[in-house]
Parts: sequence; structure tokens; C-alpha cells
Amino acid sequence: MAEHGDIRIGISGWTYAPWRGHFFPKGLPQKQELAYASAFFRSLEINGTFYSLQTPATFRFWASQVPEEFVFAVKAPRFITHIKRGRDALVPLANFFASGMLALGPKLGPILWQFPPNFRFDRDRAEAFLALLPHDTETASRLARRHDHRLKARAWLKADSARPIRHAIEIRHASFIDPAFIDLLRAQNVALVCADTVEWPLLMDLTSDFVYCRLHGSTELYRSGYDDSALSRWAARIRAWSRGKPMHDGEFASPEAAPARCRDVFIYFDNTDKLRAPRDAQALMEKLQISPRQRDRAA
Repeated sequence: MAEHGDIRIGISGWTYAPWRGHFFPKGLPQKQELAYASAFFRSLEINGTFYSLQTPATFRFWASQVPEEFVFAVKAPRFITHIKRGRDALVPLANFFASGMLALGPKLGPILWQFPPNFRFDRDRAEAFLALLPHDTETASRLARRHDHRLKARAWLKADSARPIRHAIEIRHASFIDPAFIDLLRAQNVALVCADTVEWPLLMDLTSDFVYCRLHGSTELYRSGYDDSALSRWAARIRAWSRGKPMHDGEFASPEAAPARCRDVFIYFDNTDKLRAPRDAQALMEKLQISPRQRDRAA
């Protein structure tokens, strides 16, 4: 039995002009930026899927650019989270899964559902939405068959093999600081995103078999970096989560702690207009003695 969960530390997105000549070497072709970034990190968030449906060819290209053990976190469409706001989501969900996401194969990691700051907790709506989410590739394939005409290319409906699909929900309104919401997530094995920012709730409740954190900047949204002390604090939290140890450093919506178990941990930096994100992610990896090509040490 594993003594700790897998730890993946990465960044949110990779196509940013300010990185060129800084994180990316000057003159590196844009088509090579994903491959370059994946040499440093074992996971990245895909942001393009938030803004529009992609195509199977795009997903296949992304998968071809990264190492075998790499996984992507896929940000779900804002059409579902911000426009539909979780309502009448069946066909939009089918379109999302039919757009080619399953073409990532074993490189498909967690799916991120980011809801807007003005979206309030409604128990019935949350329960209905969570019940629609597929938790394995075979269920996702069946759901994808219910797509409509809005796809940009021919639907991708096949899964290369049966494997679990993980989901994480990021909330940005204080009404979600409610034990009832935590209970709903735990019932569906959906992770509550731990979002580090001064503007939204920073909750540490464990609701799934994995942990998903987004570090947006703890003193100024999207702009502040993480100093050595802050990174040490996050490293201690990550060690506890991965080893199944109690972690009390933070705020919690529910008085009931989750069962003790080793958990996989996904951490994504999304700070300082992205410019500091690669550097902060690498610094946190050093604190945990993690290299891009090894599972983890976190000793």
C-alpha cells in the first residue's frame, strides 16, 4: 500500500506572451511551448476549453507533446458554469465530452468546474448538477453520444480504456461555506478546490480521494507571488494531505473531518498575471524534493 499519494505541481495554462524570453527561451516556436513546459511540470491546466469547445485534433496534439506520465487538468466550459450556471446542463455536458477530451487517453486528469463570484449556493441545483457528472470514461462516452450540432468537428465518442474521471469544483461566493455543500461533494466524490486568494473563500475541506488547489495570489488577486514562508506553509499542507495526516491549517466549512487516507494532490499556480507562476511552482517542488520526472518524494 502506498505511503503517500501522488503530488503534481504545475501551472494554469501555458500560452502567455510575457513568458517568452523569461520562462520560455527567446525564439522558442509557440508550437513547442507546451512540450517545453511539460519538461518542468507533471501537470498543466488547459484553459482554452473554458472559452470554447475544442476539437479531437487539438486534444490529440496536446497529448502528443507531453511525456507519458503527464496528465492535464481540463477546465470545463464557461457556457456551463457561467452562462447556464449549472442548469439544463445535460446537452452542454455531452458536447464537452464529445469535443475530443477522451482523446487525451491516460493523460486526462481532473476536470475543473469554476463557477463565477456571483453564483450562490443552491442545494437542489448543486445536487442536480453533480448527479450529471460522469465518474469514468465509459459513462463519459455514453454521455457524449447525447451531443447536439454545436461541435466544431466530428464527435469523439470512444474511450481507449476504462478509467476513473475526477472532478473538482471551484466556488467563489461565501454562501458555499455550508456543511450541506460539503456533504453533497463527499456523496459524489467531487473535490472542493482550495482556491488561495483574498477575494474568495479559502476552504480546506477534503471531499474526495484527491486534493485540488489553485494558487491565485494570497495578498493581491492574480498579482502577488509566494515568498519562502508561504511556500513552506503550502508544502506542510501538501505533505499532510498526501500522507493522510490531519491538516488543521486553514478554514473549513464543515465541522466533520474527512476519513484519514493518503490522497493525490494537484497544485496549480495562477498568480502575478502568470509571470511568477512557473518560478513559484518550481520553488514549491524544490521544497517537497519533487523533480518533474519522478513520482514524488515529499519526505
